[in-house]
Amino acid sequence: MILLTGFEPFGEDDVNPSWLAARRAAGLLDSEGIAVEAVQLPCVFGESGTVLTDAITRVNPNIVLCAGVAGGRGRISLERVAINCDDARIPDNKGQRPIDEEVIRGGPAAYFSSLPIKAALRALQVAGIRGEVSQSAGTYVCNHVFYALMHALASRPDIRGGFVHVPYLPEQLPDGSPTPSMPLELMAEGLAVIVRTTLHTQADVKMSAGAIR
Repeated sequence: MILLTGFEPFGEDDVNPSWLAARRAAGLLDSEGIAVEAVQLPCVFGESGTVLTDAITRVNPNIVLCAGVAGGRGRISLERVAINCDDARIPDNKGQRPIDEEVIRGGPAAYFSSLPIKAALRALQVAGIRGEVSQSAGTYVCNHVFYALMHALASRPDIRGGFVHVPYLPEQLPDGSPTPSMPLELMAEGLAVIVRTTLHTQADVKMSAGAIR
């Protein structure tokens, strides 16, 4: 069983590409006979992690792929590390704005994704979908969910999980905007590619995907 998640809209946006992509990717995988469920998470510190962990308990998946939007990025970003830090530049959807707080009090400083992110990157490249390995999921609700996910899975080695960021949709941007974007169909197929790769990959590949800064 696969669990896919995306976020509700936040800030001034009417839609959140991460949820639209997760829902469409679930349809693609379901059509291939893969058991999958998509769950929308609130863009709220604390509550988002609770909704996620409750979904994990209910669905009992063997793979969890969470997605969020990173405006300004032009690729599907496979996040490598979740850090135990909430530091919000803007309030969440309930007006919370934690600064320099731990996601899990007393938890480890960081967790690594347990998805085969390098193999997934290579599969995205083969499929002609722009991808990258990202070294930071930020310190907003996306990282909060990523850390909550990996903390929950620390005691569940039978479940692999991780987080990806997707770009804006083209229709979210004004005509002529230089901000990168990606069509929904490519985002959804990208998430499906990551799931398929994880299903067929036990040990990640060794390839360069690091960053100088």
